[in-house]
Amino acid sequence: MVQTSSPEIRADDAERQPPPAPEYSSWISQDRSTDPASVAMRREAAELVERVMEHYRANTTHEADGQWTEPVANYSDADRWQREMDAVHRTHPLPLAMSAELPGPNTYKALDVLGIPVLITRDRQGVVHAMINACRHRGAKIIEPGCGVSKRLTCPYHSWSYDLAGELRGVYAEKTFGDVSRAERSLVRLPAGERAGIVFVSLDPAAEPDLDEWLGDLQPLLEGMRLADCHHHGTKELTSPNWKVTLDGYLETYHFASLHPKTVFETNLSNMMAHDTWGPHQRLSAALRPIAQAVDLPPDQRDPGELVGAIYWLYPGLAIAGGWRNKIAVSLVLPRTATESVTQQIILLRDPAVTEEERHAADKFGEWFYEVVRDEDYATTYGVQQGLAALNGTDFVFGRNEPGLQHFHRTVHAHLDNTARAAR
Repeated sequence: MVQTSSPEIRADDAERQPPPAPEYSSWISQDRSTDPASVAMRREAAELVERVMEHYRANTTHEADGQWTEPVANYSDADRWQREMDAVHRTHPLPLAMSAELPGPNTYKALDVLGIPVLITRDRQGVVHAMINACRHRGAKIIEPGCGVSKRLTCPYHSWSYDLAGELRGVYAEKTFGDVSRAERSLVRLPAGERAGIVFVSLDPAAEPDLDEWLGDLQPLLEGMRLADCHHHGTKELTSPNWKVTLDGYLETYHFASLHPKTVFETNLSNMMAHDTWGPHQRLSAALRPIAQAVDLPPDQRDPGELVGAIYWLYPGLAIAGGWRNKIAVSLVLPRTATESVTQQIILLRDPAVTEEERHAADKFGEWFYEVVRDEDYATTYGVQQGLAALNGTDFVFGRNEPGLQHFHRTVHAHLDNTARAAR
């Protein structure tokens, strides 16, 4: 079940009591897997701890070569937003589901992406498919948004039915309807593939994405986190502003002390991180507060899951937070219009919550992320969006200490330029 909220549902700032911070437990320190991806991931994590530790000792953070200015109009112009959708979301493979959301044969996830009803399935052989979630008879939506289990996909309008690969299998009262070609009336396929516990879908039916090339050297590090072995605990949705206004809040740690003094800042140091990029993708690795007690420990006694908050960010809008821990929060930001997006918060667990105590702890973990993002991050970014029209003609400035923002916006600019050149 997907729970939703709107930005109006929030407590008054004067009365709001921040939710208690969740309890974190490290998974990476317990992992003993010997496959190459897991070994590489642990080695990379140990090296990353050393890098973040150096920033802690020097009271510094990763810095870009200079500042970057972004015209405010690039956030508010509806024509530019449409060009961004064409150059980014309709061109590149989108991370639209976690493998754990389709945990076994005959499972599915349905969602709307840019007004396109998308249906992702795992057939009885375990193969992932994607298709337009619209019946080939009269276009009715077959499955409502959310995750579930079903051996057949049956249209609620006239009961045409499809298998999990999208093949038309049944036509109600075909004797009176007339013969129907199964091949010609199967669901419209979308290119889909699964890598490192993430399902990617292309909105262009004719696309031929190379996911291994798209992920590049980041793929082994993602595989090492073994996200495909996790369990889906639940999903909640929040409405959010323009997609870039929203994502800007995910790509820096500069705001932790000021915006999250009683929540995120309780566990994370502010304005202190390491930063890495792989093509359009990136990782922000924040210093966690226990790093202060680990400075004098030998390297083999430093637990990366307790010292570094690594957030892997897959372009154009999937953030994986806590991938080295037992509870993982995934945020999927999907544009709707030039002024609105929707965020799915997907909670993954290393082990399923079986007892009442485990379910309660997992629920509290998800509620904490939900309330902090809704009442602190998105309440602020809605304020940003309200000021865009009045600031038209000016620009925003990203500091040297905001390399994630700079990399994201440079990537969007590059994809817009590539599309424009291809159209000449």
